[in-house]
Amino acid sequence: MKTFPMFLRMDGRRVVICGGGEEAARKARLVLKTSAEIVVLADRLDPELAALVASGRARQAAENGAETFANTALTFIATGCAARDRRLAGMARAAGAVVNVIDRPDLCDAFTPSIVDRDPVVVAIGTEGAAPVLGRAIKTEVEAMLSPRLGGFAALAGRLRDAVAERIPRAQRRGFWEWAFTGEAFRAHLDGRERAAAEMLKAAIAEGRAPAARGHIALVGAGPGARDLLTLRAVQRMQQADVIFYDRLVDPEVLELARRDADRVDVGKEVGACAWPQDRIDRLIVAEALRGRRVVRLKSGDPSVFGRASEEIAAAEAAGIEVEVVPGITAASAAAARLRRPLTERGETDSFVLTTGTCRPGDAAPDLGALARPGTAIAVYMGVARAAEIEAELRAAGMPAACPVDIVASVSTAREGHASATLGTMSETIRRAGLTHPAILFIRYPKSLAAEEARAVA
Repeated sequence: MKTFPMFLRMDGRRVVICGGGEEAARKARLVLKTSAEIVVLADRLDPELAALVASGRARQAAENGAETFANTALTFIATGCAARDRRLAGMARAAGAVVNVIDRPDLCDAFTPSIVDRDPVVVAIGTEGAAPVLGRAIKTEVEAMLSPRLGGFAALAGRLRDAVAERIPRAQRRGFWEWAFTGEAFRAHLDGRERAAAEMLKAAIAEGRAPAARGHIALVGAGPGARDLLTLRAVQRMQQADVIFYDRLVDPEVLELARRDADRVDVGKEVGACAWPQDRIDRLIVAEALRGRRVVRLKSGDPSVFGRASEEIAAAEAAGIEVEVVPGITAASAAAARLRRPLTERGETDSFVLTTGTCRPGDAAPDLGALARPGTAIAVYMGVARAAEIEAELRAAGMPAACPVDIVASVSTAREGHASATLGTMSETIRRAGLTHPAILFIRYPKSLAAEEARAVA
C-alpha cells in the first residue's frame, strides 16, 4: 500500500480548485458534499461553476503569488495546461496544501477515491491512480449492497449514543448496538418505517437493554440466474442473513453475495426431486427463526411465481414469525428481455398469462386450452417435459399451428439455450435442440394471425 486512506475534517477548511472547466466542476461537486470553503482559481468559469459562485457557495479568485494557496488544506488542479498544472502544484505544495492534479498521478500527493455516500457513512474506494475505472466498477457493486436509507439510520444511532451510554450498562453496549444494526429496528428503517425504528430503539434504551433476538424470514427472489439481476433489497437481505436455504437452481455466483459466515443449506426443489419435501423446508425455516436467527429462503426467479411461497408464508405466520417477500425477476421477464421481445405488443398481444406445465402429483393438469385466445401471449413454466401434450392441447383448442413459439432454457446463465419454432413444431424443436428444464415456453397467438386464419376460412 503506497497511499494511506484517511478521512479529513473539512469544516472551517479551504479547498482551492484550479481551472474553470468540466473537470474542475466535477471536483467541485465532490467538495460541495462537505462544509469546506471553496475557492475557484480561474479567469473563466463554465456555467455550473459560475452558478456556484453566484449562489455564494464558492468564491472565484485570481492567481496571487504566495497568497494564492494560503490556509489551503486541499488543492485540485485541472487547468488544461500541463506547464501551468505543474507550476500551480509546486506553489500549492509549498504552501502546505495536499495536491491532486487531474490525470497526472506523478504530480499527485493524494488521489480522489470513488465514493459511496450514505452520510454519515462514507465508503471510499481507491486504486492509487492506477485503475480509476475499476474503482468506479467496485463503487457500483458497493452501491448495490448498501441501502439508500443506511445513512439515516446511522445518523439516528449517533443522536442516541449519549442516551445509550447513560442507560445501557457498559458490558451490554456492544450487544445493544449489534441488535440495533441487525435487528427489527434496522429492518424497519430500511423498509421506510423510520418512526417505528426510532420508537423501537428508544423503547430498548428506556428498558436498559436490547430485547431478545426475534427471528425473521425473508423469501427472496434470486432472479433467473445472473447475479446482477438481483434487486438491491435481495442483496441486503442476503448480507444480513444468519442462514440461507437455497434452491438447486440458484446460481453459485448469487450465493457469493451472502455474508461469509452465514450458514447455507441446499434444499433442492428441482422438478422431479423430492429429497426436500415442502413441509420439511417449512419446519426448518420456522425452527431457525424461532432461535432468533435471520433466515433467507432464496428461490430462483420470483418467490410468488410458482415458488411455493404461500406454504412458507403460512408456516411463518402460524408460528408468529415476521415474514417478508422480496420479489425477483421472474424467468419470463428475463427471457423476454434476452430475446428483445416484449411480453405484450400493442395491436397483437394485449393479454399475458403465466402458467405451469407441471402440477403437484395428484392434481389435475392446468387447463391450457382455455388460454387459446387471439391476442394472448403465454409463458409456460416447467413445461418442457410435457411439450408434446401442451402442443396437442392448444391445437385442439383452436390455436393455429403457425403461432410463433420461443423456447428459452437457463436464461441469463452460461448454460442458456434458445430455439424458435411454431406451435406445430414446438415439441420436435425442443427434442432436436436438446433443451431441458429449466426452460420457458413462449407461445404467442397474435391478433393478426387470427385475422389471417379467419380470412382463409371465409
